[in-house]
Amino acid sequence: MPRKGQQDPFTCPVCGARVTDPERTWTLVSPIPDRQGRVTITIMGAFRCPNGHTWKAVIKKLKSGGKEEEEEQGEREQGDVITLDLSDIESVDDSAPPPE
Repeated sequence: MPRKGQQDPFTCPVCGARVTDPERTWTLVSPIPDRQGRVTITIMGAFRCPNGHTWKAVIKKLKSGGKEEEEEQGEREQGDVITLDLSDIESVDDSAPPPE
């Protein structure tokens, strides 16, 4: 008999039969991010084998967000800095009242 801590979620833990698809899936989102600021998203599934046994198992775990994802995008080039003096800007509409 397979152990409860099995690697394949599509294999029945009681009889060892292989199932192709889960009956139902749902997601769990961790409320607190890890040290890198990433949030863990877990995809769970409910399964039923041909012999009638049912079980729930983790299908996939994903991590999203955080510092690591920003570093993967690569460094961005610095843009040009434009400095303006407000006295250089002329009013577009002279009929508008001045701001208070």
